[in-house]
Amino acid sequence: MLRIFGLLFLIVLSTSVMADPGIPALTLTDNADGSKDYTMTLQVVAIMTSLSLLPAFIMMMTSFTRIIIVLSILRQAIGLQQSPSNQILIGVSLFLSMFIMAPVFEKINETALQPYLNEEITSIQAYELGKEPLRAFMLSQTRVKDLETFVQIGGMEDQFQDPQDVPMNVLIPAFVTSELKTAFQIGFMLFIPFLILDLVVASILMAMGMMMLSPMIVSLPFKLMLFVLVDGWNLIFGTLANSFGMGV
Repeated sequence: MLRIFGLLFLIVLSTSVMADPGIPALTLTDNADGSKDYTMTLQVVAIMTSLSLLPAFIMMMTSFTRIIIVLSILRQAIGLQQSPSNQILIGVSLFLSMFIMAPVFEKINETALQPYLNEEITSIQAYELGKEPLRAFMLSQTRVKDLETFVQIGGMEDQFQDPQDVPMNVLIPAFVTSELKTAFQIGFMLFIPFLILDLVVASILMAMGMMMLSPMIVSLPFKLMLFVLVDGWNLIFGTLANSFGMGV
């Protein structure tokens, strides 16, 4: 998996990858007094700066965005503020994303990473081959309307006749926009049964004259019981995986 993330680093940072490989990372200069100076090139500075942005790129180009939003909405719908904690939600989202993205990572490994490690192709060829599986995944999850929106924003209406021709700098924001919409659609469907339960409990408390008692406090145990009885976590994870085409 570390190798896959390494190749994703090459995909996202194409500018660094396509830089002149002959530029030394470290330059040693001998001074007249016999001392030596070490100079780092701009290439290394660019790579180190890009490494700090790598997690954001990885999350935005995979299934992580949809999963973490759905789980956050689910926690809010149940009425739990701190459980599961943010660390647990992020960890679950990361591992579920790794599971969903495994076929894409395997294809990248077979078509680009392994040939590059075996010195069968150059870094530029590895970038071109490695981005295609990830590009295909993002295209499959991106709505045409979102693609058209960003193409129009960029003033490139006449440059692309097919979604396959859209460059990565247009595809990535369109993909993120589609993921946000899909995540909110799933979250809305999750909210409905818990909202109905809150309304029922509030009506019962109102009929009993307990207007000072918060309906959230009374409905929380029933919502937890309902979620456990229907095997909620299994349903949520299965729905999220199926929403990406898993098992189809």
